[in-house]
Amino acid sequence: MEVLFYVFVIFVVIQLVYYGIIFGSLAAYEPREASPKKIGVSVIICAKNEAENLKVNLPYILAQDYPTFELILINDHSSDETLELMKSFKNDNHRIKIVDVKPIEKFWGNKKYALTLGIKAATYDFLLFTDADCKPTSNRWISRMSNQFTNEKDLIIGYSPYKKTKGSLLNILIRFETFMTAVQYLSYARIGHTYMAVGRNLAYKKDLFYEARGFMNHMDIRSGDDDLFVNQVATKKNTALCISKDSFTTSLPKTTLKAWILQKRRHISTAKHYKPIHQIMLALFYVSQIGFWILGITLLILMFQWEMVVALIILRFGVQYTSLYLSSKKLEETSVITFLPILEFLLITFQFFIFIKNISSKPQHWK
Repeated sequence: MEVLFYVFVIFVVIQLVYYGIIFGSLAAYEPREASPKKIGVSVIICAKNEAENLKVNLPYILAQDYPTFELILINDHSSDETLELMKSFKNDNHRIKIVDVKPIEKFWGNKKYALTLGIKAATYDFLLFTDADCKPTSNRWISRMSNQFTNEKDLIIGYSPYKKTKGSLLNILIRFETFMTAVQYLSYARIGHTYMAVGRNLAYKKDLFYEARGFMNHMDIRSGDDDLFVNQVATKKNTALCISKDSFTTSLPKTTLKAWILQKRRHISTAKHYKPIHQIMLALFYVSQIGFWILGITLLILMFQWEMVVALIILRFGVQYTSLYLSSKKLEETSVITFLPILEFLLITFQFFIFIKNISSKPQHWK
């Protein structure tokens, strides 16, 4: 029991380092207003069977208050009315350029191939990516994201939350997971260890793409057009964050547990291809998180050194809540930490299930 107690203490210390120092770097972050840039921007959306989402969200993209931008719409061999819808929008707007991707055997169903064709078709050197099911929260999305580009900053990481649905526990859990994932990748970027971003709100220079040989280093991996590319090219000097409230994009979350788990299985499947240092940092956080819960509950049940255990639990939750609350204010997600302990316990349980499931079978990828 004494050994378990000291292991528990180690886990608590590790958690305090993560929440107090690493994640604290985001909590304490005060972004400066970036100066306006007069640069052309190519907004790129890759869509496969997304006619309904495009019909709703394209008007928000086209209504952006930005003087020089084009919209590259990539039709990745859709079987619905996606291409026809793109053409109808193009007839009414000169900013739109359509890339109609035909399937070839070597890259069958590979989103990275479709994106590569879209990037090659882009007129401008500054690329801004989002998904067909996303919409900007303001008409200054392009402006806010593109203002972060400088001579040194080639890669801009944004935030993309999911829309809130009242009365849904699954919705709260999805938004909490999205928030926690963002806290991690934004915090790691703050300390110079950028390991991922989400393609729902991401920007980089075209030169950065070509210098990295595009997606060639991981073209055989179906997922990862966003996180694996960022993991490959990001450095401490070339990466900037954009967490202005006007820079967010939102999308509709999954509405069934089965669909969400499948989505997370695809996302998590790419993590094993991250750089070793990033795999270690992510694994250490998760293992210490599980260890904190299991050993904390075990020691309390057995009443071993219970006064000290309770004190350490309160300390850990106090630091965690303070850190996450400050970050949630920046990301406008304060509602997701109201039931923090419950959501955290549910999330690590589902993550463990997904990890085991991915070992036994491979998840499906791009539709």
